[in-house]
Amino acid sequence: MYGERLARWERAAEWPLVIAALIFLAAYAAQILATPEGLVEMTSEVVLKATWVVFVVDYVVRLVITRHRWRWFWHHLLDLAIVALPIFRPLRLMRFFTIIALIQRNTGSMLRGRVAAFTVGATALTVFVAALAVYDAERGSGGPISSFGDAVWWAFETITTVGYGDYYPVTITGRVVAVGLMVGGLALIGVVTATLAAWIVQRVSVEAEEASAATETQVESLRAEIAELKQMMREAPNL
Repeated sequence: MYGERLARWERAAEWPLVIAALIFLAAYAAQILATPEGLVEMTSEVVLKATWVVFVVDYVVRLVITRHRWRWFWHHLLDLAIVALPIFRPLRLMRFFTIIALIQRNTGSMLRGRVAAFTVGATALTVFVAALAVYDAERGSGGPISSFGDAVWWAFETITTVGYGDYYPVTITGRVVAVGLMVGGLALIGVVTATLAAWIVQRVSVEAEEASAATETQVESLRAEIAELKQMMREAPNL
């Protein structure tokens, strides 16, 4: 009963959480790229807090309706971090990890089996959010990353493990983002490889099952023909 309620809630909340995460991302990007002031800044902050409330409600509901709450709690510490980190305003870069975790958690099941869509979407999301975070940390620091374009180029270099060395973070916050992007890049490669392998295995399994079903049909047809021939031989007059 509890498991069914939790599954129903997660299915119902899947798209609303994705939309909330995208709105969260848009407000976060606006704060960094547009450097808003006054009413615009206040609006973006209100949007961030409103979407954060959506994440908190989802976490609390799932914790309440699950049967083994402590077990669920210990197995979902990442979800706790998602709703806890945005509270700490000085840790603004943690929104980088929050956004990626939120969107990937809710889109993973939707894109399972769609290798190309998952690869492109996950890579573009990670690069964009990492570029936002490192640009937010590095601008005005005197380092080589002085524009959002530089940050995007650096993010592509880092996630692909190329690392030309022409752009690099010099602040502690920027280096923390770099470490997260490096780890995320390796994890993304592993996930894509595993997804592709699972898809290939699934396709091979389906084709093998279809071939096996076709073989069984042919065998049954041959058996029917043999039985029919035997019957005809028994019924035929002796020559």
